Amino acid sequence: MSNYHTPVMLHECIEGLNIQPSGTYVDVTFGGGGHSREILKNLGPDGQLLAFDQDADAQQNIPDDDRFTFIDQNFRYLKNFCRLHGAVPVDGILADLGVSSYQFDQAERGFSIRFDAALDMRMNQASELTAKQVVNTYDEASLHRIFGIYGEIQNAKSLAKTIVTARLNAPLNTISDLKNAISNLIPRGKENKYLAQVFQALRIEVNQELEALKDFLEQSADVLASGGRLVVMSYHSLEDRLVKNFIAKGKFSGEVEKDFFGNDQKPFDAVSRGAITASEEEIKNNNRARSAKLRIAVKK
Repeated sequence: MSNYHTPVMLHECIEGLNIQPSGTYVDVTFGGGGHSREILKNLGPDGQLLAFDQDADAQQNIPDDDRFTFIDQNFRYLKNFCRLHGAVPVDGILADLGVSSYQFDQAERGFSIRFDAALDMRMNQASELTAKQVVNTYDEASLHRIFGIYGEIQNAKSLAKTIVTARLNAPLNTISDLKNAISNLIPRGKENKYLAQVFQALRIEVNQELEALKDFLEQSADVLASGGRLVVMSYHSLEDRLVKNFIAKGKFSGEVEKDFFGNDQKPFDAVSRGAITASEEEIKNNNRARSAKLRIAVKK
C-alpha cells in the first residue's frame, strides 16, 4: 500500500539511527512501513529489525524479509516483546508518533474532521474505549481536564459544560453530532484549528497516548545498548515536551537528578542541538511535515 503514508524526514531519521549493518533495530510505529523498508535497505544479512504496530490495517504493509519481525502491540510494551524475541539490547529505536495519513483518510475510523462518521478514534480497534464513550460518559470536570490539557483549548470549561448539556437531549454518536453541539463555541475563521484541537484531545484520551509515550521512553533506556540511538519524531508540543525533557533529564518534569559525586543521572545525551525540522521543500510536498519535530539521542 504505497499510498498508506508518506514518511516524514525519512533521510534524517535513518541518518539519526546511525545504522550498523549487523545491528538490531526497532521501528515502534510501523504504519505504512516506509521507515522500516529504509532501515532494511541499510542492514546486512545478519541485521535484524523488529516493528511494532497496534493497528491491524498496518499488517497489510509487512515486507517479505527474513530479517523482519512484526509485533502486533502498542509500543508501551517495548521491553517485554524485545525480550520475548531475544532482541535485547538493541542498537537503535525509531518512533514516528501521531496518526498516519491512512488512518486520517479512513472516514469510518473517526480521526478526521473532514468526514462524518461514528466518534471512534481508536488506533487499536480491539480496545474498548471510543471517543463516543468519552463525550457521552465522562463527567464535566474530566472533559474540562482533557480539553484543557490535551487540546490546549482556551474555553475548555465552556466546551465541557456545552457537551454535558447537549447529551442530555440526545447522545453525541457522530462527528456531526459533536460539531453541531459545540458550533456556538468555535471561533470564526479558526474553525479547522479549533476542531483539530478538540479531536486531538479526544484521540489522546482514547489511546492513552501520553501515558504510552512515557512508558516507551522509560523502557527505551533499558532496551538500548550503550551507544545505541533513540530517534523520536513528534507532531505536537505535548509529545515533544515529554521527549525533550526525558532526553535532557531522564525524567518528564523537575530537574535532573545527580549522584553522590554530582554527576547527572540520565540515560541519554542529545545528539542534535534542539529539534530538527523538515525542509521547506518537504513541507511543500507533504503538509504533515510542517509540525514535525525530530529529536535524536545516544544511550550513555
